[in-house]
Amino acid sequence: MPAWNRSWVPTVAAALVFIAGLIDIVSAVTPEWRDRLDVIRQILPGAASRQAAAFTVVVGLLLLLLARGLRRRKRRAWLGVVTLLGASVVLHVVKGLDVEEAVASAALVVGLVLARGEFQAKGDPTTRWRALWVGLLLTAASITVGMLLLRMGAGRLLGPHPLTTQFTHVVEGLVGIHGPLRFSSDRLSDLVTRMLLTMGLLTIATVVYLALRPPEPRPRLSAEDVERMRALLTRHGDADSLGYFALRGDKTVVWSPTSKACVAYRVVSGVMLASGDPLGDNEAWPGAIREFLRIAAEHAWIPAVIGCSETGGKAWERVGLSALEFGDEAIIDVRTFTLEGRDMRNVRQAVGRVERAGYTCRALRMGDLPADERKRLKEQAEAWRGAETERGFSMALGRIGEPSDDNCVVVMAFDRDGPDSGGSGCGGSGSGGSGSAHSGSAHSGNAQDRDGSLDKKSEPRLRALLHFVPWGPRGLSLDMMVRDRAADNGLNDFLIVSAVRAATGLNVDRLSLNFAFFRSALERGQRLGAGPVTRRFRGLLVFLSRWFQIDSLYRFNAKFQPQWSPRYICFPTNRDLPRIALAMLEAEAFLVWPRLTMLPGARRMAQLTRRRPSC
Repeated sequence: MPAWNRSWVPTVAAALVFIAGLIDIVSAVTPEWRDRLDVIRQILPGAASRQAAAFTVVVGLLLLLLARGLRRRKRRAWLGVVTLLGASVVLHVVKGLDVEEAVASAALVVGLVLARGEFQAKGDPTTRWRALWVGLLLTAASITVGMLLLRMGAGRLLGPHPLTTQFTHVVEGLVGIHGPLRFSSDRLSDLVTRMLLTMGLLTIATVVYLALRPPEPRPRLSAEDVERMRALLTRHGDADSLGYFALRGDKTVVWSPTSKACVAYRVVSGVMLASGDPLGDNEAWPGAIREFLRIAAEHAWIPAVIGCSETGGKAWERVGLSALEFGDEAIIDVRTFTLEGRDMRNVRQAVGRVERAGYTCRALRMGDLPADERKRLKEQAEAWRGAETERGFSMALGRIGEPSDDNCVVVMAFDRDGPDSGGSGCGGSGSGGSGSAHSGSAHSGNAQDRDGSLDKKSEPRLRALLHFVPWGPRGLSLDMMVRDRAADNGLNDFLIVSAVRAATGLNVDRLSLNFAFFRSALERGQRLGAGPVTRRFRGLLVFLSRWFQIDSLYRFNAKFQPQWSPRYICFPTNRDLPRIALAMLEAEAFLVWPRLTMLPGARRMAQLTRRRPSC
């Protein structure tokens, strides 16, 4: 049985450890039994019991933090929890002879030792950013516990004690300063002081340790991996339209023992997320898949696949994963595509309207563009995107204009006067001219005179572009679609049709467009006679389209009357689906967690510093 589905022990153990952490905190901030304290004071001084109470709070906080790692079967988390629970046994006895809590902690230690075989997963790759997040988390937890302790002892506070004063007392106590509050009980005052200082020292020590320890950066594709993957794409790239996206810079790759196949993946929130089919020879897929699952089990990651084809789904099913259809890929056969007919009326009208407005287009391989023009093209695409998050994981390359992507294709739309020399024209009325395309700021691109000089009076404006990656020797897969928001409506339709028109000159037979999530559900839900469940599910998808463009993307693709190729997600168990869904949303950038970034002025200064030539 797969390791990720073998036992419920880690989940139960994590829940018990979390409860033990809460008990530690509550027992430390609540009054002890007076008769038990009298017994302890005959053996140890009162200061020892109060310091033990402070340490107990710290142990409780650490147990709360480590519970998640224990649930994920992390070996380091198990070692930390066993050590802390052993210390908790001693602390409960010293701080107030709390035999019940000590026995519970000891029993939990015994259980964890007996189940030690379930906690063998390696730790996740880390960076020094973790020091910041852990520091913020410990600070917030320390302030919360301190405020809770003051609220419980409010009856022993002297003078006015508004909430702001209590907060100041807690914050100052974390750095060893006695705050403005005064207590009628020396024991409570000493306990609060010791507890706050201990938690403050713990926070500082933890941040310093995490900041100074050698980081373990997340793995990325090496130059050797990229070279070997490109060799596989040359031989087997026509098998899957998503194959080229395996070369994304944020992915890692695992190889089969024969190196004839590989699986590209990225770890997102504990999910080992692959995209598309395995790359390479079908007969070598099982070896790469088994290695993928072995690494997932080794790190206690949930293995999952997004966007695989039916062939890939069957391969993953043979190793125990379940497959679920969740959308379709729109594919245009350029040999049979036509604008004629009633079904293509809307597209035909949109294209005609754009052509009459004076737009022209140009399609060419990226390798045919000079380096400086590629740079300007990249800058223009980034300017159009602006602050909007770049979305994509399974069907996005994440870059444009790199020298290694010379076989990619860019289709550019210009308004008014387009370029008139070189390149591949897009065909159609009003789009016959093509030439050297430049992209820059508002007026991007310059027409070139016959003598090679730039004619500033005839600057065509680049208004939109499509970027395609290779899909084998005779296909292209859409990677990027960006445009000037002020350009005319229908420009994206014009670009798609222009790409089809230019396909013959580029030796291309098929184009893969956008992915349509839950296309079959959207289509069935609007048919006559659709059942109530189908209609309600379609209504839910339409509602979610306000944020995720599910329905609008499907309708845009459907206008071109494409062939629909189903795509699947593969997962271990149904209970993993919510977590996998969140990881998919995060990977595709539909769900973006807040990150610390430089202020605009600081970012601009850093850019200027990097661009400044050295002496």
